[in-house]
Amino acid sequence: MATVQQLSLSAFDDGEKRRDLRKMKAVATGFLVFATLVYLVCRWQESRGAGEWVGYVRAASEAGMVGALADWFAVTALFRHPLGLPIPHTAIIKRKKDQLGASLSSFVGQNFLAPEVVSAKVEAAQVPLRLGTWMAQPKHAERIAAETATVLRGLVEVLRDEDVQQIIDSTIVRRLAEPEWGPPIGRVLGELLRENRQLPILDLLAERAHQWALGSQETIDRIVTRDSPSWSPKFVDLMLGEKIHRELVEFTWKVRSNPEHEVRQAANRFLVDFADDLQNDPVTMEKAEKIKAEIMGREEVTGLAAATWKVAKRLIMESVDDPGSTLRTKVAENVVRIGERLRDDDELRTKVDGWVMVGTRYVVVNYTDEITGVISDTVERWDAEEASKKIELQVGRDLQFIRINGTVVGSIAGLLIYTLSSLMFG
Repeated sequence: MATVQQLSLSAFDDGEKRRDLRKMKAVATGFLVFATLVYLVCRWQESRGAGEWVGYVRAASEAGMVGALADWFAVTALFRHPLGLPIPHTAIIKRKKDQLGASLSSFVGQNFLAPEVVSAKVEAAQVPLRLGTWMAQPKHAERIAAETATVLRGLVEVLRDEDVQQIIDSTIVRRLAEPEWGPPIGRVLGELLRENRQLPILDLLAERAHQWALGSQETIDRIVTRDSPSWSPKFVDLMLGEKIHRELVEFTWKVRSNPEHEVRQAANRFLVDFADDLQNDPVTMEKAEKIKAEIMGREEVTGLAAATWKVAKRLIMESVDDPGSTLRTKVAENVVRIGERLRDDDELRTKVDGWVMVGTRYVVVNYTDEITGVISDTVERWDAEEASKKIELQVGRDLQFIRINGTVVGSIAGLLIYTLSSLMFG
């Protein structure tokens, strides 16, 4: 819809310029016709014996005709052959289109895209300050968040689920399965043990074991009753169960209360040996690989990529569509925060200004030819006849003033020459 409107406006603009061009051509031609009519009237008056004043008017009109014709020829020769005659050095734009494009490209590059010119303009623009002031306003931050959400939504819709799942699978899931798990896990475990990171876990296990022991009387009685001989009296089973329960509670209490208990030390030795075996013992490393294979072969893992992307896509789509979502709110908050820093922090703004200047100079120095090349390449693709018409449509109206001025200036010059000649030679 926007493209259609732009084309309509462009066509309307070209039509307006074409009408103005025709109008100015008619005005300039009118000056020539007027000078011609005056000249003819003067010649007729001279043939009838009119006074000396006719000579002055005739000279002015004659010179005006010459000036008008000369400037008509000059203006017309820029765009086409005057009267269709292939006169040398006419239809200049049609013949020199590519050279004009190259010259215009070079002119723009040297005068508008010179590093000093662009750098001075960018520095005077105070881009970070203006950008920060604009971003610091909540309504602008919300607009950026909305546009970001739109872009994100478009990106998610363009991406094929299969492609994203393949990327997740190849970059995350398969990368996890490729290396041996034993040595890196052993190194991490060894580092944790050297920092005594296992102690809180052992404390937790001892606490949980003691809590379980305190409430284990019923379980112990049931096991003793179930496994005792049929001939054993029931009171004996109960006494045995109580004995086991007391011993278990006492034992777990000692483990819980004494950080240096031999059970804790045995657990520490086991973990240290296990960390070493994961790194050096082939049997342990092979067992770790088997466990890895079992884990990676589970359906939950093999479908991890698809499940991850499905959940992520749903969350993204819900967030971008909801103006009050956490995603859009956080984007807006961060935009405001960044804008306030750019606006208020002189040191940061100076640093960003430096980045902008360096980036600008880099682009100008390295890509001026590519930028200006758009001009020459575009002109080269134009048809010569079409290029001539386009240029005439843009500047032809103003060029008609050359014809008008030629008529007026020629008339004045002719009058002055005739007057001086009459005074000097009577």
